[in-house]
Amino acid sequence: MYQSFLSTPSGKNWRRLGLKRRAGVATPLFSIYSKNSVGIGELPDLKLLIDWCKQSGLSIIQLLPLNDVGCNFKPYDAESGFALEPMHLSLGCLKEVHLEHFELEMASLKNRFPTGTKRVNYKVKPEKINLLRKIFKSVSQKSSSLKRFVSANQYWLEDYALFKVISEEQERKNWEAWPIPFRERHLEALKKFEQEHLEQIHFYKWLQWQLFNQFKDVRNQAKGKNILIMGDLPFLAARNSADVWAHQNYFKLDLSSGAPPDAYFANGQRWGMPPCHWEIMEANSFDYVRERLKYAENFYDLIRIDHIVGFFRLWSIPITEPPELGGLNGFFDPPDESLWEDRGRKLLSVFLTSKMLACAEDLGTVPECSYRVLAEFAIPGIEVQRWTRDLSHPTIFKSESEYRKNSTAAISTHDMASFQAWWDYEAGTVYELLFKRQCEAVGIDFEGAKPLLFDLGQSRHERLRWREDVRHARILAERLGRSESEIADLIRDYHLSYHEQQKFCEYLGTTDTDSTQLLKAALNKISRSASIFSIQLLQDWLALGNLFKEDSWETRINFPGTINEHNWTIVMPVSLEEMKTLSVNQEIKKMNRAAKRC
Repeated sequence: MYQSFLSTPSGKNWRRLGLKRRAGVATPLFSIYSKNSVGIGELPDLKLLIDWCKQSGLSIIQLLPLNDVGCNFKPYDAESGFALEPMHLSLGCLKEVHLEHFELEMASLKNRFPTGTKRVNYKVKPEKINLLRKIFKSVSQKSSSLKRFVSANQYWLEDYALFKVISEEQERKNWEAWPIPFRERHLEALKKFEQEHLEQIHFYKWLQWQLFNQFKDVRNQAKGKNILIMGDLPFLAARNSADVWAHQNYFKLDLSSGAPPDAYFANGQRWGMPPCHWEIMEANSFDYVRERLKYAENFYDLIRIDHIVGFFRLWSIPITEPPELGGLNGFFDPPDESLWEDRGRKLLSVFLTSKMLACAEDLGTVPECSYRVLAEFAIPGIEVQRWTRDLSHPTIFKSESEYRKNSTAAISTHDMASFQAWWDYEAGTVYELLFKRQCEAVGIDFEGAKPLLFDLGQSRHERLRWREDVRHARILAERLGRSESEIADLIRDYHLSYHEQQKFCEYLGTTDTDSTQLLKAALNKISRSASIFSIQLLQDWLALGNLFKEDSWETRINFPGTINEHNWTIVMPVSLEEMKTLSVNQEIKKMNRAAKRC
């Protein structure tokens, strides 16, 4: 069924992994915890997740980015595309350290930042860093292993450590606000600063060495138990990052990347990261990209490339545009559509030189050439069950047997509502801000139209639920006082969403609307898909056991394009030790075995 993958440019990596159907789990490390964790998930905790996967018939662990986020706490906007996040260090597993003198402080830190709370308390980071500084000062700086690590990673480590210390000395201002000698990287100024801050700079190198060792230990255990680890590589770098500061000519600093308006984001999205100057990178053999891949190979078997469609063309917004306009006034770069396929093919070819299997996040507004190139290269894209419709009949959910073979099938992603939250609040609704924009475009009074069309008592979270008596597009047009041709966009969204829950139940072949039973049916359906991988959010797997007691809306990881106190903070309702004892584990394994994924 998948043998053709072996004769593609990705063939060597498919052979390395083993060409077979697999099931997996997706989770941020900050969402899981063990009895040993201090305030947040730590790298050694992944060993327990490996054990849980083995019990549950899963062979892929997909992680969100684990790079150093500074004080920002947004994993896709990290201060480095190389350096790992120090919050995830386990103090008890530090290498070449004597901890006897720090036991009381470690116990105090654990008491002040317990695990098992509903949300991550990111105040743990500065407290943990302060204790790590004390520990660092107590150890020998003559470690041969540390020296080898520093020597092997000079490409990025020197700039990263220097960036971190200058940032501290500049009261954490963005590098674009630093004094000119630092901002423009005057060699003499940087050398002088380095000599004056040797110990502080060395501390950050030591931290990265410790992180490297703990993650490599996890990788070795995963290999021993035949569990693959998938990393996440945002192809964009944060504007305020060591990467952009060190390689300013590689980035278009007059622009911000984002996404155009769509059915889920009426104003589009403005992410803030500068687009890449691919032509300048190419002149240097894509050294920056190759070095990122080389370092990631230490930890991962597969790498998910975030927003891979941006390799073909990227929605770009002038930084002079007001932020509140989001991605409205952007443009595709390059603007010439005839250039997109060649550019995407060239950039993806760089990723094919890696030992990791490239996987693609290809959601959103996707150019047709993207699907063609991914198929040619056997790079798995993503098929999201609730979004995957029959192209000739968009109101019908596509049969799982017709999913792309080179894909990862999912019922939810970290940028979406969990399955239960989708069912409770989104299925059968339209996005209020989009509906408002569509009304304004044709001169319809938005506020007056809402009660005529929607059950406002059943509408939540900026989602408008259709009134049952809007049974036909003709009724919709009559109530709005327009012809159907005048409101074509509204009618298209109506057809996609009206009675969506009923259509989804028909797709699943069930009349049982209990949310847990629906979830089980959806997982069974997705597991049987033609997709070579089926990877589900940890909260969707755990919801099979009715473990979440709060409102399902609270189980979401991230709301893209928004600043939200709940973004990137969700914690699972049980510890990893408890997860290993759940009866639902056998149910998950049975499901994966029936789908020939374990």
